[in-house]
Amino acid sequence: MAIGASLRAWRERALLTQEQLAERSGISVRSIRRLESGAAARPRSSSLERLAAALGLTEAERASLIGAARNTGVLEAGTPPARFAAFPSRPPGAVPRQLPAPPPAFTGRTAESADLERIPDVSTVVITSIDGMAGIGKTALALHAAHRMAGHFPDGQLFLDLHGYTDGVAPVVPGDALDRMLRALGVPGDQIPDELDDRAAMYRSRMAGRKVLVLLDNAASEAQVVPLLPGTAGCLVVVTSRRRLVGLDQTRVVSLDVLPQPDAVALFVDAAGDGRTAGVSAEALAEVVELCGRLPLAVRIAAARLRARPAWSAEYLVERLRDQRHRLGEIEAGPRSVAAALESSCRDLDPQLRRAYRLLALHPGGELDRYAAAALLDTDLDDTGRLIEQLVDAHLLQEPSPGRFGFHDLVRDHARAAALRDDTEPDRRAAVTRLLDHYLRTAAVAMDVAYPLERNRRPRLPPVRTPTPSFADAVRAAAWLSGELPNLVAVAKHAAEHGRPDDALRLGATLQRHLNDQGHSGDAVTLHEHALAAARAAGDGRGEADALVLLGQVHWWSRGRPERAVELLELAVATARAAGHHAGEVRALTTLGHIRNLQGAHDRVAEHFAAAREIARHASDHGAEMDALYDAGWYHLRRGGPAMDEFERCLALARATGDSDREWLGLHGLAHVHGMQGRLDLAIACFDEALHIARAAGDQRSRLGCLIGMARAYHQQGHDRQAGEYYQQVLDLAREVGYPYWEYEAVHGLGRVACAAGRAEQALARFGRALDLATAYGNALGEVCAHDGLAHACRALGRREHARSHWEHALDILTELGLADLDADLTYQDGVTASAIGAHLSELDQPSDGPA
Repeated sequence: MAIGASLRAWRERALLTQEQLAERSGISVRSIRRLESGAAARPRSSSLERLAAALGLTEAERASLIGAARNTGVLEAGTPPARFAAFPSRPPGAVPRQLPAPPPAFTGRTAESADLERIPDVSTVVITSIDGMAGIGKTALALHAAHRMAGHFPDGQLFLDLHGYTDGVAPVVPGDALDRMLRALGVPGDQIPDELDDRAAMYRSRMAGRKVLVLLDNAASEAQVVPLLPGTAGCLVVVTSRRRLVGLDQTRVVSLDVLPQPDAVALFVDAAGDGRTAGVSAEALAEVVELCGRLPLAVRIAAARLRARPAWSAEYLVERLRDQRHRLGEIEAGPRSVAAALESSCRDLDPQLRRAYRLLALHPGGELDRYAAAALLDTDLDDTGRLIEQLVDAHLLQEPSPGRFGFHDLVRDHARAAALRDDTEPDRRAAVTRLLDHYLRTAAVAMDVAYPLERNRRPRLPPVRTPTPSFADAVRAAAWLSGELPNLVAVAKHAAEHGRPDDALRLGATLQRHLNDQGHSGDAVTLHEHALAAARAAGDGRGEADALVLLGQVHWWSRGRPERAVELLELAVATARAAGHHAGEVRALTTLGHIRNLQGAHDRVAEHFAAAREIARHASDHGAEMDALYDAGWYHLRRGGPAMDEFERCLALARATGDSDREWLGLHGLAHVHGMQGRLDLAIACFDEALHIARAAGDQRSRLGCLIGMARAYHQQGHDRQAGEYYQQVLDLAREVGYPYWEYEAVHGLGRVACAAGRAEQALARFGRALDLATAYGNALGEVCAHDGLAHACRALGRREHARSHWEHALDILTELGLADLDADLTYQDGVTASAIGAHLSELDQPSDGPA
């Protein structure tokens, strides 16, 4: 196709006149006419680039245009303008394409769209803020323009709903927003730092040198947006908000008003569909949109009603809208106009669809899937899908991504108000109860698939009558848990605030292992604090004790705050004892025992474990008794005490009660005893037996624990080839199922194998990676071991001062943890103790002829 014909076809596709294209591109109307007619002899390459940008051509179309000009010999050399200057090659990593689908039948907003698409310069980050009242079409315009500009941002498009004005959903805080955006850019969750400033710095680093379009929808304030701004040139940020964000520096502002009448009529005609407005008078169409206040949301809903009712005419629709003039009269007054339009639209839905509209809005979180919708509606998946599709078609429900559904803010407000008006309180309560039961049950099922050997340690929940998803493997189960985490937190909060503290507590206890393994400590604290507050408000001592234990474990395991953990756990012991809650007291005591052990308070440790065993035995709580035996065994193992007896009793009781989870614990503990005492063949045999249990249960985490133990035993035997093979199995499996802790263990083990084999450079790389993993995951003792490994590798390479630095770092961490005076192997057979590190540092102080 000739240049002129192609250019004309693309312009017509974009629904632009030559004059509009000239205004948008900065190329004169005369030049565009000459190009389309073929009269332009030698168009400049810069002119063609500007036209390609204004038309929103894809990279392939742009290349076709430039290539056609070059091949015909008519292209005049010219330097592209700055905004299209060459950028560095695309950095490796994820290329996100997160933009939701462009709005159908987008009409009008020509000037605003042109303003948005006019990128002034790539020497700075370009920020555009779109503001206006709810329902005015801010998101529609932003998506329309973003899709047209997407070709100019080949390194990706990020989209994030900040929920600034979403009823019942807290605005997304900058830290959580950065977490999601970093994950979209390819950063694993375990590598995302905890602090906001660190996350923002990592985000800016990831965006540096990239051309990325960032669309931040529904912002509440400047403070929510500023940390999400890239720091270097080449990116475009579009922000939508109900309020003008005047605090954003160097921001282009696009303020939206209602549509001009011609554009509102065009939108109505397009949205109504083929033939529905044929022959309708201009006056009738004008009256429809005026009665809708020329508000895009109201116009679309009115058109959807006409489209869905073949027997209706536009004139009849006008009559119906007139009947609602009191409500429609409020359209001109502000947001209540949307409520009036929605009320008029919903009135003619069939009863089942109206009920679905109301009940779906009772979801306390954000987006929901078909299963959650089925729970709210108490319908099967087929009926649920049909109802959802009808609501989506009527623009009463949105589908931001395939299979995920949600309400516009004001539509949700209207639907909830309708539920309060039309549904009885028992019916509303029953719907939310079904939803809570759905999430509780599905979370339990997912946890059983992801962590099957621990099922006896979690609350057991009965099946529900509404449909629930199934999970083929641990990876899919963990993905569901992480993907639904915002909803799980929201329903837990709702349960805690609406008289169901037990549900909030059960959900937190069910998710605890996943939250810990995946580094979601912030969500864990939120969950357990909601449960704690609810239990206290209800006077539920048992629930209060359980929540305190869970909070203490999070502060110890994931947040590295043993002092705070001790405070919470001591309170848990007292609370559980007062409530006669034996299992809760046992859990609090054993957790306290572990922390006291690390703190060196050994008299207290023995007291805690002995008390826990006695309480469990007296209460005939075999599970708690076995847990106490296992925990006491580990304490004695690290202190050189009678660990064998504890683990054997745990194993015998597990086999007597048919508890495969605790049978695994007993075997795992015995394997470590044999390994510590030099009986490595017996250690390997116990690990192998435990491995069979883990494989039979499909428990990948327990399987990893056995494989790592076997690798260590082979390494201790000097069988480094076998050790390396087992460490590699751990590494592959840990990466497959997404367990950063075990990835650290494998990489560190491979470093030890390399160091023992004299491959110091390889060991240096392995230990460096182990340090990165431990730091990202918040594994302080892992950092100690990694620094120790790096020090050994550096010393082997003659880099004595580097070795000194790493050992000093290790001691600093032990000091921060309050463990520098504890002369015990804190790292389970790695031989890393404070005294050992001190001895290495003393050796470095001795004269050496080697290089420094």
